Amino acid sequence: MKTFTQVQLQKILKDHAKWCKDSSTGKRTNLRNANLVGADLGGADLRDANLEGADLRGADLGGADLKGADLRGANLEGADLRDANLEGADLEGADLRDANLEGADLRDANLEGADLRGANLRGANLKGADLRNANLIYADLKGADPKGTDLRGADLVGADLGGADLVGADLRGTDLKGADLENADLGGADLKGADLGGADLRGANLVYADLRGANLDFSSLPLWCGGQFKADEKICKQLVAHSLRIMELSKIKNTLTLRKQMAKFVKGWHQESEFGKAATKF
Repeated sequence: MKTFTQVQLQKILKDHAKWCKDSSTGKRTNLRNANLVGADLGGADLRDANLEGADLRGADLGGADLKGADLRGANLEGADLRDANLEGADLEGADLRDANLEGADLRDANLEGADLRGANLRGANLKGADLRNANLIYADLKGADPKGTDLRGADLVGADLGGADLVGADLRGTDLKGADLENADLGGADLKGADLGGADLRGANLVYADLRGANLDFSSLPLWCGGQFKADEKICKQLVAHSLRIMELSKIKNTLTLRKQMAKFVKGWHQESEFGKAATKF
């Protein structure tokens, strides 16, 4: 893995800037598999640069222009990418653990299979980004804009998505156990088969969201007009069972016929043995 001095890097960046203006002059940056640990690249013009497999751990890339850059398999652990332009960049399989991407522009970026555990993505623009199968465990996405983002199969366990705009997002099969989705806008989002066990959904907008096949055990669902979503029979039974239990404990009068019908509907629901006999006592 080749190492560069700061002087050499400045020469490479200067040539690349010329190439960006006129491809017949200068030279496109090729730092493939380079050792750039802790490098100072803040504000650098690295549009369309080749950084595939580069070691950029702890590097300063704050405000850098990496539009269209090739960063496949690059190691960016702990790197500073605040306000960086990564629009259309290829970060497939990149290591971005604990990286600071606050305010970064990641529109249409390819982050498929990327490791973003603990990354700071506050206020980042993720519109149209590909985050399929990405690891976002405990990532901070508060205030991020992931509208139209493909998050299928992503691991978002414990992630902070409070207030995030996820309207129409593709979250099929995502793992959102314990995630913070308080006040998030999930209107029309596709959450089929997602695991929302223990997720915080207080104040979340779920209008027309599709939760069929999703796991909602121990999650906090919003009880407001924004809590109208599509569900499968399993979820419907779960909700009715809880309502039935509340009605019985509250001793609501003139509800015997209704409760019998509810009990009949919820028989055999997946938490029946743990929940008690309320759903089957009639």
